Amino acid sequence: MTTSFDVHIWALEVRRTKVTGYRVRWRVTENKFGETFATRQLADAYRATLLTAAKRGEPFGTDTGLPESMTRKLTDITFYAHAAEFAAAMWPAVSAKSRIGMIETLSRTVPVVVLNLAGRPEDGLLRAALRKDLNQGPHVDALANDEARALAWLKRASRPISSLEDSSVVADVLDALAAKLDGKPASPQYFSRRRRVLHKTLAYAVRKKRLSKNPLAKDNLPEGWTPPEKPDDTVDPRSIGGPALVTGMLEACGRVGVRQGPRFKAFYGCMFHALMRPSEVAALVVSSCDLPEEGWGRLSFADASPSAGRAYTDDGTVHEDRGLKGRTKGRPSPRARRPVRSVPIPPELVTMLRGHIARFGVGPDGRVFRSERGNRINASTWWQVWVKVRRASLTQEQLASPLMRRPYDLRHAGVVWRLNSGVPPAEVAAWAGHSVEMLMRVYVHCTTGMEDVWISRMDQALNREGQ
Repeated sequence: MTTSFDVHIWALEVRRTKVTGYRVRWRVTENKFGETFATRQLADAYRATLLTAAKRGEPFGTDTGLPESMTRKLTDITFYAHAAEFAAAMWPAVSAKSRIGMIETLSRTVPVVVLNLAGRPEDGLLRAALRKDLNQGPHVDALANDEARALAWLKRASRPISSLEDSSVVADVLDALAAKLDGKPASPQYFSRRRRVLHKTLAYAVRKKRLSKNPLAKDNLPEGWTPPEKPDDTVDPRSIGGPALVTGMLEACGRVGVRQGPRFKAFYGCMFHALMRPSEVAALVVSSCDLPEEGWGRLSFADASPSAGRAYTDDGTVHEDRGLKGRTKGRPSPRARRPVRSVPIPPELVTMLRGHIARFGVGPDGRVFRSERGNRINASTWWQVWVKVRRASLTQEQLASPLMRRPYDLRHAGVVWRLNSGVPPAEVAAWAGHSVEMLMRVYVHCTTGMEDVWISRMDQALNREGQ
């Protein structure tokens, strides 16, 4: 909707017919508008509202003729209805993992913006009902009877979205996002992710003329409300193992159990030696692998297979097929060409992959890593196996520390190993699928052990200058 400040409001017009009427007339740019009232008082009040809006400097819509404040009143809907509309609008454009974050945030905040009506269901039931109701996919479970009753109460109790122009309501919503379900403070990372979703939700309300401004914008936050500390996305250096430790853990993986461990040695090896995310390893196909009999090889891959759950994927499968993280915007067509990441891999990983393929084969689609039944690898499986690997390869003191606690720490360890080996950050960033700025920020506390090299080079520079 286009707006304009070119507004003129004429004097009240009296129409004397069989029934006397009082008409308010005004124009916005070249468009003329009018409203007729039965009494002078009603007409005067309506004209005064228009005059007040014009004096405040509000823009008027060129198609409706109304100032923004009046337009918002006409378009005001409940926060529940707005959340449902937002979820429907965003669903086709976001990934399955992003859908989970969106639904979890909305199911946490919608029950906060409600009237104090009798018969409020318990919070857990309201969230369960909203997770199903706001889900726009065709594979979500139907509402149970108690969930349907809870949703009916929520629809009656939900306050207008305009209530979020009240800073106290906004503070209540932010307090909900800053706490876990048990009432304890949420981590800064959790709060930051959920706040971003809610910010987009309210930005959509501004776009739809339901709010005059986004109450979560930096300058609009409630006065006196203190946000959690800023998330620290730097890697904890205590969690990083050196190449010798990682090599020992990979060897231990091959001995963990008869069936599971050997299947994951090369899987974890890809995370360390090729800097791959688990979802990228799960999607690796044999055609992406250059595995010579001797020397270094190369992996060139363009796909990822994150596990999101049947309710959040388009085809009802647990995994979603998509491009590499950060390499595509939106949800491009499956036929669209996807950016490729190419990583040189050392002979150790080449040997692991050749041995894995020889022992377990590949799937009909060329997929390298599969379960015993030929299915895709679930996140829960590679987590469980890693717990066993850690127990089999670390001391009790190390087990109690953050050292290599998560499978993802293998990727972090691979990045740190390359940086500490003197590989230029731009090269490491390209291999890891990062920007250089993010690489240096995330690993700022981990790049150690090269001081002697740099000091030696600086000494050489100074000696040359002195000659």
